[in-house]
Amino acid sequence: MLNRLSGRLKKNADKNKNEVQGPDRTQSPEKIASIPEPYYSNIKDTILDLRNDPRPKGCKKLKGRDGYRVRVADYRILYEIFDSILLVDVIDLGHRKDIY
Repeated sequence: MLNRLSGRLKKNADKNKNEVQGPDRTQSPEKIASIPEPYYSNIKDTILDLRNDPRPKGCKKLKGRDGYRVRVADYRILYEIFDSILLVDVIDLGHRKDIY
């Protein structure tokens, strides 16, 4: 489950090998595993709920970059929504003092 949420890998933008690369999301499974209970369960449930409602009550559009954030106690989940392909991509998650 978390591997599907961990993000996109490098993609070639054109034949000239110009690469488009998103944030490094390879650490997402480790980040969520290091969060203590009860926050862990609440964050996991919130991420899974994004499948049914990608813009839940309380979500905020990020300023200065694409994406949204949702608050779970002192933690934040940053994610992007791709409506055209019905995809919610979790960018990052962490404590509010470290996330931005």
